[in-house]
Order: sequence, then C-alpha cells, then structure tokens
Amino acid sequence: MQGKFFDRFITPRISELLTFFPVVGIVGPRQAGKTTLVKELSHHLKKPYIYLDLENPKDDAKLIDPVLFFENNIEKCIIIDEIQRRKDLFPILRSIVDQKKVPARFIILGSASPDLIRDSSESLAGRIAYQELAPFNYVEIEKVTDYNKHWLWGGFPDALLAPDKDMNFTWYHNFIQTYIERDLPMLGLSVQPNQMRKIWSMLAGLHGSILNKSLLTKSLEISVPTINKYLSFLEEAFIIRILLPFSINIRKRLVKSPKLYIRDTGILHYLLNINSLEELQGHFLLGNSWEGYVIEQIVQLLKPGYGYLFYRTREGAECDLVITNGNKVSACIEIKYTSSPKLTKSFVNSIIDTGSENSYIVTPNTDDYLIRENIRVCNMGDFMARYLPDL
Repeated sequence: MQGKFFDRFITPRISELLTFFPVVGIVGPRQAGKTTLVKELSHHLKKPYIYLDLENPKDDAKLIDPVLFFENNIEKCIIIDEIQRRKDLFPILRSIVDQKKVPARFIILGSASPDLIRDSSESLAGRIAYQELAPFNYVEIEKVTDYNKHWLWGGFPDALLAPDKDMNFTWYHNFIQTYIERDLPMLGLSVQPNQMRKIWSMLAGLHGSILNKSLLTKSLEISVPTINKYLSFLEEAFIIRILLPFSINIRKRLVKSPKLYIRDTGILHYLLNINSLEELQGHFLLGNSWEGYVIEQIVQLLKPGYGYLFYRTREGAECDLVITNGNKVSACIEIKYTSSPKLTKSFVNSIIDTGSENSYIVTPNTDDYLIRENIRVCNMGDFMARYLPDL
C-alpha cells in the first residue's frame, strides 16, 4: 500500500467548491493527507498553480511582500500549506480576492479549525468555503485492509501504512510529542508539555464516557475555565470529539453533560498502551473504543446540515448516536461489539422518546436483518454503504 494514492470521499466536494469560491480551505489534523490530496487535485485545475509550504523557509520567504507575490501571480491558483503559521495573510487574501473575484484563486491548508485559525472566518467571510479532511475513513480503505486493523492502528495514512505495529506506535509517539510541544503552542495554547501529556492520558481513560470535568480539575489541580480552554483547543485541533446530549421537550430527567471521544482510535490505543487486537479485546474500554470508532466513521460521512448527538435519561433510556436533520430525528443508532446483539429496553425507550422512524444496531460483522419492525441489525460496512446515504 505504501506510496499509493487513495481516493478520498471529499474530493468531489472540493472540486465542486473550486468551481465557485475564490478561496477553498481544507482543514484537518496534521498528517491526515491534506497535502497529498491537494497535490492530486492540482493536476485537474483549469489554471496553473503554485504550491507554498509555510514550514519551508524558502517558501515562507517568497511571502515577505505577499501583496507583490500575489499580484505577480494573479492568473494562477496559489496553494498555501500550513496557513495557521501566517495568520497575517488573511486580510491580504481578502483584498487580493476582491480585486479579481474568480473561482480557485487560493487553496489554503490548515491544521486547525477555522475558529482557531484567527481572523479567517471574519476577514474571508463570503469568499471562502471550508472542508474538513479527517484521517482515512473506513470506506476509503476497505478494499485494502479490514476494519480490525483500521480500528486498532488508526486512520492516519503513515500510521496505517506502517510496516508493523512497533513502527505504528513509534509514529504515534512522535506525532503526539510534536502536537504537544510545537503545534498546540503555535496555535496559542500555553501549557507545560508534561501537563498536556497527562491531560491526553486522562482523556483516553474517559473515552466514550460522560465528561466529568470535576474529576479532571481535581486530578490536574486546575480550574474549570482552564480545563474548558484545553478541551476547546483539542477539539478545534481535531484531536477529540465532544458529543452533546440530545434533548426534547418531554418530562424526562436528561443527562446534560457531553460525552468525550478521542477521534482517532490509533491515538487512543497508543495512549492506552494497547498494542494488539488481543490486548484490545481484553481491555475494559473495548466497547467504548468500538463505539467511538464507529461514531467517527459515521459522522465523517454525514451530509451537510445533519447533526449528531447522544441520548440518555436518568431513567435508563440510552442511545449511542442520534442523527438529526433540523428538528427531525433521522436515526437512532446503538453500537455494540458483539456478534449476537440483543434489543435492550433502554434502546427501545430512546426510540420512543425521540420519535425516530429509523433505528439501527451496528456491530462489527453480523448479518443484515430486522430484529423488530423499523429496528435493523447490521454491520458497520453495510450501514455506511446501504443505509447512511438514505437518511
């Protein structure tokens, strides 16, 4: 698999955006494949292009006078990688775009969300469209590897394509060290590396659980506002996903705290020191790991405008993933690591409470069948291929 380019499911969407927007931003965590994707896309542009990597001093030096550089290359598409290193460019991009507002003037790549790349959302409003590129989704690599390896090893291309698990662990060690010691501080997060490593380890232990900020603040001896700041940064840097609770206007005592997941299970398993499938299957977080893995694969594929939450009441109704479209519940999904799933009362009650007409129990490898009217059992691959597109 090494050296092979894998088609990414967002490629057609990015190509479509480039036909209309002057600036297209591709954001996602480091090493997710943004540079590889944009270089592949550049071959299909209807104009010449220039690629600038702002981590390369030679490329950065070309933008000592960015206005002059952009004006001298006005007929070209200029690709700027690691844009978060030069936040001062955003007002200049706006001015240059307004001089000649045509599609595909710029493609910018960033290792943080638009909200964390300062000034981008304000200064380029109406001129830019953003698209997130996550690590490999299962639908992108299912023809060359199975879900067990993808789940255990994670979706970052270099990690998944590593020659063995030892090299996979080494890759994650260096990735996390770089994120903690360089990337997060560059984005504005001031925290001692040892403190941040402890936070990452604690969050791994909370993966798939209700977020208990009091536990974190006591263990780390920091304030609630500080832990909120750290969590916000990690979410905006695509490291964690915060799943909010679904609420409806009924007389139920709802669990109001969110759930927390490490987005890439390769990072999760490294932090938990899980080195093999056998170790994972014997770990107390097995079910939580599988739940987070499936949720991440599904959420990445949701159509624009769809929401994702979880549902839990203090009376016992529970649903791992609620997919919404506006005020409508499109689906309730229970995620189980088993080959013989049972229909639980808590899931049935959550279906009744939410009013969902489409409900699924998603497992690793079961057959596809109805366990009850409007409640279907299926494996993750079948759900994503057959049922998710129709929600």
